[in-house]
Amino acid sequence: MAKRALVSVSDKTGLVDFVKGLQQAGWEIIATGGTQKLLEDSGVHTIGISEVTGFPEICDGRVKTLHPKVHGALLARRDEPSHLQALKENGISFIDLVCVNLYPFKQTIAKEGTTMAEAIEKIDIGGPSMLRSAAKNYNDVTVVCDPADYDRILAEIAAEGNTTLATRLELSAKAYTHTAQYDCCIATYMRNAAGLNEKLFLEYDLKQSLRYGENPHQDAKFYAATEAVPFSLATAKQLNGKELSYNNIQDANAALNIVREFGDVPFCVGLKHMNPCGAAIGKDVVEAWSKAYEADKVSIFGGIVATNCELTREAAELMKPIFLEIIMAPKFSEGALEVLCTKKNLRLLEVNMDADTKKHMQYVSVNGGLLAQQLDTTTKAVTADMCVTEPKPTEEQLVDMQFAWRIVKHVKSNAIVVVKDGRTYGVGAGQMNRVGSAAIALKQAEEALAAEGKDIRKEGLVMGSDGFFPFGDSVESAAQYGIAAIVQPGGSVRDEESIEAANKYGIPMLFTGMRHFKH
Repeated sequence: MAKRALVSVSDKTGLVDFVKGLQQAGWEIIATGGTQKLLEDSGVHTIGISEVTGFPEICDGRVKTLHPKVHGALLARRDEPSHLQALKENGISFIDLVCVNLYPFKQTIAKEGTTMAEAIEKIDIGGPSMLRSAAKNYNDVTVVCDPADYDRILAEIAAEGNTTLATRLELSAKAYTHTAQYDCCIATYMRNAAGLNEKLFLEYDLKQSLRYGENPHQDAKFYAATEAVPFSLATAKQLNGKELSYNNIQDANAALNIVREFGDVPFCVGLKHMNPCGAAIGKDVVEAWSKAYEADKVSIFGGIVATNCELTREAAELMKPIFLEIIMAPKFSEGALEVLCTKKNLRLLEVNMDADTKKHMQYVSVNGGLLAQQLDTTTKAVTADMCVTEPKPTEEQLVDMQFAWRIVKHVKSNAIVVVKDGRTYGVGAGQMNRVGSAAIALKQAEEALAAEGKDIRKEGLVMGSDGFFPFGDSVESAAQYGIAAIVQPGGSVRDEESIEAANKYGIPMLFTGMRHFKH
């Protein structure tokens, strides 16, 4: 008796050639609805599903394959006499291959304006049932849900008369993965509609296995979300250099989150250990890079650079002499590639930096659990009416406070930055108290200015803090170094102490009302 294949697909890519290959191998083809029409129009003889079941498709096609003559034919064990007897008594013939892919539910709900009624009609019932039945009985049945597998299956059938057991097992696992992903998408959609949140379903695909994790003794892998988003390494195009490491990915992601803040002006940041060591805006990428590099020539060694501008040959020539791990940009000019690709290990990543207004979730694993929060992409504009002190900021100071506020939110807490003219001079990160972070940032700024032959107390620098000052001591420290203006969230029960200190030293201080802790 000829082997039989049941074909019912939404994605018809490569289907006609696949089915013709099965027919040439002597297989009979059973098909449903639109699949049957396509095949018949292409000159492929098929058996309609109703001829097999003896029952018409009903309910607008909602019910067509949910029948014992389909599922008995798929699930019956060929080595079990009672199963064979049951099929014989009920006039059921084996189905040896199922080729099914599912209604496009995910694509439907991705369309703006899709209604619940429209979405529900794209929930496949018969398709997943057939896939699961065929996959369960992989010992005898080949299950196909991906057009990418068509050629391999035809090759095995041509060579052996059937697929190998090893292939059927692999295809079974693939089918269950396919239905699991499909059900996860539906469950998430329906749960969101019902306002339920006690379960979390996530879907990621393996992008690459990494040589190791944070340290050589730790195994690691990089998984990518199935939905492409801007400012993501998962979809970045690597133009040069060796593979990214675990730490590279962490650092590069932190750099991209900083670049995201500056869609309105040329910007460049150098980063080490997930903290910016130098950041600056400029009239073009050359000036932005030059200022960022001058901010901390020592720490940038072995670091990561990211810019929101096309990287030009001139900028590349300035970067080339410095040991860098990664350079990221939305585009590299041909000249820049000619310059930088001579360094075989330097990773060059072209990253989509399109504006993105969607709210994205951030997930962090903890022992035995997972933390989820919205990604911190909101940054308040710094305005004069936020001033809480008697001294008021100048327009120039407001511009620098806006820059400081955008940067400090991406520095590990407790975080302090010191800036002027759109450039960082000092960055204090990750200290156990805010005075300690302030001391690091102020000392770093003092040394940077001294190297230029300048006195920090005369430069009118601006300080930014990611959290409120719990006491007036941070303002006292700032005053000793000549800080000219401060921006911070406010919200301490001792805010008045900070305000009094700022008034005492004639320092304008702004409260944004928004905290940006980064742990």
